[in-house]
Amino acid sequence: MDLASRIARQFNDSAEAKRNAAELMTAGIAAAVTLMTECLLNNGKILACGNGGSAADAQHFAAELVNRFEMERPPLAAVALTTDSSTLTSIANDYRYEEVFSKQVQALARSGDVLLAISTSGNSPNVVEAIVAAHERETRVVALTGRGGGAIGGMLRDGDVHLCVPSERTARIQEVHLLTLHCLCDGIDCLLLGVEE
Repeated sequence: MDLASRIARQFNDSAEAKRNAAELMTAGIAAAVTLMTECLLNNGKILACGNGGSAADAQHFAAELVNRFEMERPPLAAVALTTDSSTLTSIANDYRYEEVFSKQVQALARSGDVLLAISTSGNSPNVVEAIVAAHERETRVVALTGRGGGAIGGMLRDGDVHLCVPSERTARIQEVHLLTLHCLCDGIDCLLLGVEE
């Protein structure tokens, strides 16, 4: 095996996945930026959830909003639903793992908030249930998926935004998810701070 060639192929495949995603996802990302910015300007908050690598992405996104991304600005209201081990384990133990996010959405979400629901496959049961809970709370959803969107793609409502990476490979989907999150952070900052460039 030529390890260097294999590594180079990973870089090339990632770049191609991002080019394909740019063609299909740019308008949706802009819509998500607008939705999230309006939420924040109206004293709402953004809740984020996902599993595994998507849990890390949810935490990354919330940290960029609460602290800062690339520009100085006041902290923004964002909460990752993946970080409170006592809450997660008590829900999983007393009820079932599928409810670890939905119960938090029921407790924290209000009308006008936004749920960032991240699922590489689009089929994560606990993310699906979080979306159901969000809809019950009149909370809009930005779904970040891949592989055609799975179950999540079919359950979104008018006013929600579906950002589906056009790929079947988990690694490529997750790489585009990270870039998408950075685009969301940058776009939110630009709208809030009036950046013209």
